[in-house]
Amino acid sequence: MSNRLVNMAAWVTAMAAILCLVTPAAAKLSTEYYAKSCPKVEEIVSDVVTTKQITTPTTAAGALRLFFHDCFVGGCDASVLVSSNSFNRAERDADDNISLPGDGFDAIIRAKTALELQCPGIVSCADILALATRNLVVMLGGPFYRVRLGRKDAVASSVASVQGNLPGANMTADQLISLFAKKKFTVQDLVVLSGAHTVGFSHCGEFARRIYGYKNGGHDPGLNPRFALALQKACANYQKDPTIAAFNDIMTPGKFDNMYFQNLLRGLGLLESDTVLVTDKRTKPLVELYAANQTAFFHDFARAMEKLSVFGVKTGRKGEVRRRCTEFNDLSV
Repeated sequence: MSNRLVNMAAWVTAMAAILCLVTPAAAKLSTEYYAKSCPKVEEIVSDVVTTKQITTPTTAAGALRLFFHDCFVGGCDASVLVSSNSFNRAERDADDNISLPGDGFDAIIRAKTALELQCPGIVSCADILALATRNLVVMLGGPFYRVRLGRKDAVASSVASVQGNLPGANMTADQLISLFAKKKFTVQDLVVLSGAHTVGFSHCGEFARRIYGYKNGGHDPGLNPRFALALQKACANYQKDPTIAAFNDIMTPGKFDNMYFQNLLRGLGLLESDTVLVTDKRTKPLVELYAANQTAFFHDFARAMEKLSVFGVKTGRKGEVRRRCTEFNDLSV
């Protein structure tokens, strides 16, 4: 088969994967959605999150994780931003979301405040989160990808909706692949989106079993020994101080690159859910590809983020544009 035919086949496969998620709601989204109603939306979001990232360098990783946790639970609808009240325990208080960094939340709230001054009641928190995440990925050196706009914010958010919908730090490859498949995401989507772990950090409690839970309090033999010992020392007091954490990528933690995949091949994967990607025959070839070719990683990550960003979106009367990202417009809900 000629290279031209191979490339065409790959393009058709990628487009089919994207089209399978193009629901009637997603089809209503457009990069020009706010062209008349709030023409400076992208400029305003960019200015706010850029300033936030400069002053607080953990913002980008926080927003990226926040975006994923939002989209994978009921779709990209800003439901994770809602605060709990006396009538309802919202998503952000679920066990899987308690550790979400506050920097990401703060960046979105700041951008929403700026937009309410410029275009009150126009731009949804869900769109702000999608735009902010893309801009911050680019700011760290990652790929640019288009963000179609027009999402509405969810009118419901509950702890119960999170259960079983997010990848766990100790999941097996089978569990991860199954979870992604239920949401119509492929094995390739799983691996390339895991590449977001090239930035950010994880608390010691999430990987304690790997560094203390083996024979005589030893570490997982799949870990690089020197790396494991360093983690044991760094996390020694994690039970007394659960905020102690380690970078997901110890080599270039503040840069969006393909180092995460290179680390996996060296035994430097922090979480079990990272390491299984290099030990399972379905995912290992993709890890090897992205470790060797950052261009391929960036291309596929951009495609996967476009696909993720339209997952489960709400439009029309199925959502609202919140006045504040942390609460529904109808406070009695």
